[in-house]
Amino acid sequence: PPALAPTPPRPAPPPVYPACDWPAATAVNAFPQALILGVKKGGTRASLEFLRLHPDRALGSEPHFFNRCYERGLAWYRSLMPRTVEGQITMEKAPSYFVTCEAPHCIHGMSPDTKLIVVVRNLVTWAISNYAQALSRMPGLPSFRALAFCHGLGPVDTAWSAMHIGLYAQHLAHWLCYFPLSHFLFVRGKCLVSNPAGKVGRVLGLKRVITDKHFYFNATKGFPCLKKAQGARQPHCLGKSKGQPHPRVPEAVVQRLHDFYRPFNCKFYQMTGHDFGWD
Repeated sequence: PPALAPTPPRPAPPPVYPACDWPAATAVNAFPQALILGVKKGGTRASLEFLRLHPDRALGSEPHFFNRCYERGLAWYRSLMPRTVEGQITMEKAPSYFVTCEAPHCIHGMSPDTKLIVVVRNLVTWAISNYAQALSRMPGLPSFRALAFCHGLGPVDTAWSAMHIGLYAQHLAHWLCYFPLSHFLFVRGKCLVSNPAGKVGRVLGLKRVITDKHFYFNATKGFPCLKKAQGARQPHCLGKSKGQPHPRVPEAVVQRLHDFYRPFNCKFYQMTGHDFGWD
């Protein structure tokens, strides 16, 4: 009888890779391993722009998922993230997450290993900066004093968001119900002005590829800008809403606010193990 033709070998099944063990050429949409939580006007945008320089990070859009769009589901959120390969860190930022009550629970549900970056500023300086931005958009706003206090120089009106956001200790206490302190990195917004390269280089243990040569100090805005990249027409500074001049606020108002925030600041220092020097 004629010899049978040899049976051709079966093709090998496609390889199955664990979620965190991708081949070098494979890029996927991954959940963020780190989030910049806030606070608004604290330096979150500057942090994001400086981190864009690093090759080992991929920065997502700003979908406000955990404070506005959570009902769309985690699959939708993940689809918005940039495609990354093994060794890259996916990040996202939203300046309101830190003060959103539901955010810690929802983010913990996504991943209890998420690293959390909080950019903080002197509470009084921050409140005046926040007011300056609002005033540029709505020139008819009442005075800072009228918004900050009830009945002239009565009790501080913590119903006003500019006052409420500054209660860092209260907000952090809620987050610590879900994440250990070791998951947090607290960045002083002032350090992003005085030493942007040093601070950015420490974030998440990324290798130091961002140095002072990437920045120059813009005296008009009062903070560092990125030098002109290859192929770019001009250096990159943050938008017009950043670095605005502050309105003049009476010293009595400033002192009252310092007195109000002092016990909250002390509690925040104790909780974080850092004295931010705001008093």
